[in-house]
Amino acid sequence: MTDEHFFQCPYCWEEISMIIDKSINNDTYIEDCEVCCNPIEISYLSDGNEITSFSAYSIEQ
Repeated sequence: MTDEHFFQCPYCWEEISMIIDKSINNDTYIEDCEVCCNPIEISYLSDGNEITSFSAYSIEQ
């Protein structure tokens, strides 16, 4: 079960979207922004039906 999730890029501040697999309860991965191509660390929690927590962070220190 997937869902399109919209959020703001931590680099360019544009609204972007990613497809989230809600059947995975907990996931963290790196994906590039579709606008500015910078890498974003995506983390989320799901109860199988809904996304219960979502974060998108810059990986720069």
